[in-house]
Amino acid sequence: MAVSDLVGGTVYYASETGLLQPQELLQQRTHGNALETAPSADAGASSLGGKASQSYRADAVAKDSSVKQDFASSAERALETKSPSTAGKAATAWSGMLDSISDAKSALTSIEWSSIPNTITTMILPEWVLSISGYITRLQDQLSMTPGSLAEEIWQEANDPDVNPEILWSASVRVSEELCDDEKEFLRRRRPFTKAALARYLDLEEEDVNPEDIPTIAICGSGGGLRALIAGTGSYMAAHRAGLFDCATYTAGVSGSCWLQTLYYSTVTGCRHDRILKHVKARTDVHVAFPPAALALVTTAPTNKFLLRGIIEKLQTDPDGSFGLVDVYGVLLAARLLVPKGELAVDERDLKLSSQRMYVDGGLQPLPIYTAVRHEIPLDDAAKQADSAKEAVEQVKEVAKAQSWFQWFEFTPYELWCEELHAGIPTWALGRKFDGGSSLHDENGLAWPQLRMPLLMGMWGSAFCATLSHYYQELSYTFNGVVGFESIDRFMDGINDDLIKVHPIDPTVIPNYVTGMKDQLPGTCPESILRASHLQLMDAGMSNNLPIYPLLRPGRDIDIVVAFDSSSCIRSENWLSKVDGYARQRGIKGWPVGIGWPKSAKETQANVEKLESAQAAAKQEAIEKIEQAKDQQQQESAPSPAVTSGPSRDDVDPQDLGYCTVWVGTTEERLSEEEPPPSKKVEADWEILHPSAGITVVYFPLLPNPKVEGIDPETSAFMSTWNSVYTAEQVDQLAALAQANFEEGQEQTKATIRAVYERKKRTREKKEASNKVDRTRRKMRLGIVSKKADGDHFS
Repeated sequence: MAVSDLVGGTVYYASETGLLQPQELLQQRTHGNALETAPSADAGASSLGGKASQSYRADAVAKDSSVKQDFASSAERALETKSPSTAGKAATAWSGMLDSISDAKSALTSIEWSSIPNTITTMILPEWVLSISGYITRLQDQLSMTPGSLAEEIWQEANDPDVNPEILWSASVRVSEELCDDEKEFLRRRRPFTKAALARYLDLEEEDVNPEDIPTIAICGSGGGLRALIAGTGSYMAAHRAGLFDCATYTAGVSGSCWLQTLYYSTVTGCRHDRILKHVKARTDVHVAFPPAALALVTTAPTNKFLLRGIIEKLQTDPDGSFGLVDVYGVLLAARLLVPKGELAVDERDLKLSSQRMYVDGGLQPLPIYTAVRHEIPLDDAAKQADSAKEAVEQVKEVAKAQSWFQWFEFTPYELWCEELHAGIPTWALGRKFDGGSSLHDENGLAWPQLRMPLLMGMWGSAFCATLSHYYQELSYTFNGVVGFESIDRFMDGINDDLIKVHPIDPTVIPNYVTGMKDQLPGTCPESILRASHLQLMDAGMSNNLPIYPLLRPGRDIDIVVAFDSSSCIRSENWLSKVDGYARQRGIKGWPVGIGWPKSAKETQANVEKLESAQAAAKQEAIEKIEQAKDQQQQESAPSPAVTSGPSRDDVDPQDLGYCTVWVGTTEERLSEEEPPPSKKVEADWEILHPSAGITVVYFPLLPNPKVEGIDPETSAFMSTWNSVYTAEQVDQLAALAQANFEEGQEQTKATIRAVYERKKRTREKKEASNKVDRTRRKMRLGIVSKKADGDHFS
């Protein structure tokens, strides 16, 4: 929908029948297409998977019917029934946002565009700039909260239990290390599907497969923005085609892979990876923040209500919470990714994470796990303990260096849960305030609607909330190899402890659901989180760009992790190796130690020697030597093509990784306190079949492949994490690369899964045989079974 002109302050739009005003265009587009308009109120009721968790709804407002009968009057009083302080804060937050919009409009309208010749204007600014003022005027009208405005309509629906049934339900914080009841029930229902899928995948008879022998498989994708979304979709689609995806019990994502899951479990694609690629090709050819496209969607029905609902509800229900860049980014992301081509068939169910229950409740699909982190920097406590300003500065540095860490929060269609806190809340209660373990309600007896998906998408993919240290790491790879860069790098490394504590852009916030629960939480919980009114959450890639930690949670009992890594600078970051410390700290048995890309100390030293030798007297000679050194380094570090099993080629470092690498841990107890030796790459099935074998990791890094020409994850500019524009050809290329890489390792992957299945089967059979012997001996002791008659050994 392109803006064509601005006449007399009115915005006109180009259509098949000529220039139309917004109302005319809307009538034309919706005429005869009733099925493509916003869904009915019934969609809200079904968006929670048909029912809420019984474990959370034991106290689910018995007076349901009476509350609904009083809805008409209570909804009208929704704003008035807030306490004076809450109402005042909401008004302040709301007016602050409207003032920001007004300031933007004033800045544009203050320019006398008519006094500037058109030829000069078009040379300096694109034509669409002239239409921004009209868009902003419409946005102001929609957000004004005046009777009949879009904001007023959204707020009325926020208090309507027919649209948002969860506002009638009381929620409590669940303090436990166990999985919630809903997830346990999902595991029970998922088992028959994975049994049938495993039989197909391994060419077995389904009736011969014992449920105890089925490996619990998790497939996970890395962060990396649209690159991770597209490459991950290609990998998942290839895994689905091979029969592997249907064998999985869980999927997990970071950043762009969370967007992948959001799309997969939506009405936009209906759990079809091929539809994701088709959708992405149709929606990512325009920048996520391109003003005409974004403003058209947030000012035109039905997408305006669909996209702005989360913002309006957050500002009204949580005026104490900050509203910032991450929230705006989430709305822009949803405008590109959650709005289908055609922009009319939006479905309100896609706005709630709990709606994804309709895809997983019956066990038909794997359970998706989304991730975010909170950065714990205990600065205040250290400063308070200091006796002087100078001592405070030093003490803050030492305490922050020793105690700064990231707390992981996992989101599923069932629950938001944090391992550090051992506490979670039902997903349908996400966004409401809690005190002492119970959710709070307004004076009208209603709670708040669930936090909307656009705001969650912004949170999950907010890589720009990184610390200064992360920003520098991203930039350093661009300048690596440049003469003189080493001195800058050493300086930045020296102040890294300071850089890692600074976030230039604030993360988004949600109400802190453990407020007032100090005595109910583990003693290891930091004091800061007990005092905070809100939780600042951001892209989990700040901690680890692979979502391994939630998969190691007790109760999930993962046997095999299939990791598709689309990270930038994939060799240097070595995200798999970061799991070692996590596994040791939590006493997790079976994780393969020291896995991932080989240590680069030798390579680093070689690079230093090459750069030093390049310091020639003549500038041209130095440049030539540097280029030679870089070329040689690339040749030495190039992966072994098409190596999926067995030893690497002689001309490649045997420790380097190919398209698919497998490791397996051990469950054996170590008597020595010394560091265990690194796990070796699996090169034979017997290593997986060993009775003490632990968790198996199948790793697919996104590497260049000669079968897909013209694309290299390390050198192709369009594959930057920060790029948000992909052409249809680039989408096809990237997806094809991911699929080609999976095909290189699909036979090794199948052999690995077969070996884990056989090991579990042998373990079960051995246990059953042992139990049978024990039962026989017990019966003999009790005289229930007589001993074998005397005779020779042939009797």
